[in-house]
Amino acid sequence: MKAIQVAIGVAVNGNAEVLVALRAPEQHQGGLWEFPGGKVEPGEDVESALAREFLEEVGLRVLQSELLYEISHDYGDRRVALTVFLITSFEGEPRPKEGNPIEWVTLEQLKALAMPAANRPIVEAVLERLGLERVVE
Repeated sequence: MKAIQVAIGVAVNGNAEVLVALRAPEQHQGGLWEFPGGKVEPGEDVESALAREFLEEVGLRVLQSELLYEISHDYGDRRVALTVFLITSFEGEPRPKEGNPIEWVTLEQLKALAMPAANRPIVEAVLERLGLERVVE
């Protein structure tokens, strides 16, 4: 089974909060929180996919990002290859353009969110990069 290539963004605001979105119940891993992003389209590079997905999903224009983490995960029914970027500069105010709730959460809140299994190591990387000790289990 070929892995689905996905570009993920961890947007950080001036209050050191990160943007998360709730997956719709009918989606794979529905009802769990995630970092915004989506599938890389054929012929598209991951940075372009990140910019496109952020504009489409949450209405933010990515101005500056850096590679944070890469992970592959097998859910049994599908495999994903996630390329995760830390977004340190963006334009606009986030709004849920696809109908699902989005929220800015503190790093403490982030640790407690129910997220897909592939996102847990990403949370660890975010906490480490932003200076919080690694306490996610």
